[in-house]
Amino acid sequence: LKFFEIVFLLFLKETGLSYWQIGVLYSVRQITTNLLEIPSGLIADALGRKRALIFAMFSYVLSFFLFYFSLNYLSLIVAMIAFGGGEAFRSGTHKAMILDYLKLNNLLEQKSRFYGSTRSWSQFGSAISSLLAAAIIFFSGTYRVLFLAATIPFLLDLLLIATYPKELNGIGHFHDISILQKFKSTFSGFLGLFRDKKTIRALFSDAAYIAFYKGSKDYLQPILKINAVSLPLFLSLQQEKRTALLLGLVYFLIFLLTSFTSRKAWKLESALHSLPLALNSAYLTGVLGVGLAGALYHFGYIAAAIVLFISLFLIQNVRRPLMVSYLGEVIPAKVMASGLSAVSQLETILVALYAPLLGLLIDLSGLGLGLLFSSFIFLLLYSFARLLRR
Repeated sequence: LKFFEIVFLLFLKETGLSYWQIGVLYSVRQITTNLLEIPSGLIADALGRKRALIFAMFSYVLSFFLFYFSLNYLSLIVAMIAFGGGEAFRSGTHKAMILDYLKLNNLLEQKSRFYGSTRSWSQFGSAISSLLAAAIIFFSGTYRVLFLAATIPFLLDLLLIATYPKELNGIGHFHDISILQKFKSTFSGFLGLFRDKKTIRALFSDAAYIAFYKGSKDYLQPILKINAVSLPLFLSLQQEKRTALLLGLVYFLIFLLTSFTSRKAWKLESALHSLPLALNSAYLTGVLGVGLAGALYHFGYIAAAIVLFISLFLIQNVRRPLMVSYLGEVIPAKVMASGLSAVSQLETILVALYAPLLGLLIDLSGLGLGLLFSSFIFLLLYSFARLLRR
């Protein structure tokens, strides 16, 4: 859905912002999501998940119009706030609907494979989106128009969500009790999540890796842009068009690969005979890969850095289906949306801290060393994120 995703950081950089200012914008988005995360999960569980998702689509579309018409830093902040609202009402809600669907159809034992398959199709859609984005930039000559184009698939998705069966709304177990009682029941189950150490560790493990992924992934864009300028290809084209072609092709390949890895993620669990071991291995591989990519970039090995950086995307799409499966084992079904929203809230806290810090590190020490230093931070957090095998 997000045509702009492959050039979002470049779009912000094009407006004249420093990496620290961009990090602050990311932080604003995450803080907004943070403030709305738990209430949105409780609303989704108590009043209906379809309503929450439809509201999320409206919030996203509003943010796209704001980005398109943005004239200054303040307007970008407001756009980020609207986007953060969409994230809050989306995150956790759709996954909860998937897990409910599996439960209703007695397919819970297939949750790793099922969610991996849905994510695989999502990544395939992103691959097609990357090519479309490159074409839009090529013919328009600007990144900004991508936000206007993105409103179309989001509105179509809103219509799709409206057709979901009512049994996936997630409120059937409440019967005819009052709205206040619904919130009390949901909130009581939600608080129960934090009485179990295994659940707390699972929530932190998921949130920490996603925060690292979200905070780091967009820095592939400036690396690719530098590589596009240095390549003796399409020399007759403007720099923006050359960059768009390279980014479109690279992200197309990335999302094709992540589509494949999402579908096959369950095989890692099978090979290691342990879901916690598979998740721990993916965490360490992703963090070390970005750190090494930063070191290689610093010493001028740009092609090798790009290849290693791409591994971050692949590992995220192996780890995510397995993590949703693991969370499905430790979070009760009736508070699944608010439980997954708790993960997202913790994630937003970490991203809100990490994104400006990473931006500042890059402004002070350069892109390569900034990424290397950031990987050390998440290696230190591994002792809290490691899932116990028993």
